[in-house]
Amino acid sequence: MIIQENGPKHIAIIMDGNRRWAKARGLKPNGGHKAGADNVKKIVKYAYECNLKYLTLYAFSTENWKRDKNEVSLLMKLLEKFTDELLNGKEKREIRIKIYGDISPLGRKLQDNIRKLEEATKNYDKMVLGICLNYGGRDEILRATKNIAKDLVNGNIKDEDINEKLFANYLYTTDIPDPDLIIRTSNEYRLSNFLTWQSTYSELYFPKDIMWPDFNEKQFDIAIEEYIKRNRRFGGN
Repeated sequence: MIIQENGPKHIAIIMDGNRRWAKARGLKPNGGHKAGADNVKKIVKYAYECNLKYLTLYAFSTENWKRDKNEVSLLMKLLEKFTDELLNGKEKREIRIKIYGDISPLGRKLQDNIRKLEEATKNYDKMVLGICLNYGGRDEILRATKNIAKDLVNGNIKDEDINEKLFANYLYTTDIPDPDLIIRTSNEYRLSNFLTWQSTYSELYFPKDIMWPDFNEKQFDIAIEEYIKRNRRFGGN
């Protein structure tokens, strides 16, 4: 599907259900995460072909550190492999890569890959792929608030300068629009600390009985079709 003018410009996805997908098949959680990682590549490719302008994926939350250490280690290895492939051109497309979140606790190689990717793709404008990594919506808001307070104390801004537009400029997503559509797989009906500020007027879509590894191109099209049917009033009539 080629996204038309009335379609979403920015789609964000909470990629949930890898572990349940694995359990249903008698696999360990790691098998689900590997299948989910493979699906990321497929959906990114399809979104690009659909002419989507912005795609944001929830890859690892600030709360995910509470999981089993072996599971977290595998997730980090999968992320490292994914960024390696992007850097080596195996997924060569004119996609700008943006990472949203605090990358300081991540391994050095993954941090280096992230910095190299953001620098190497900064001039691409076909699509922006945002990856939320060690990200939490509340954490992002607190970070923005602290930085605004610092600038206020240092005289860089004035009280009267503080409004929604200025606040948004202190977020990780400062240079991209809020998501038009947020998709969450796996039969969960919540945002789980994802894009808390940015999701205020996002349309939400929850595909029934679909785990992330099974979310395919057809499901992507169905989500867009559902979005087009909706009447977005933004609090108006």
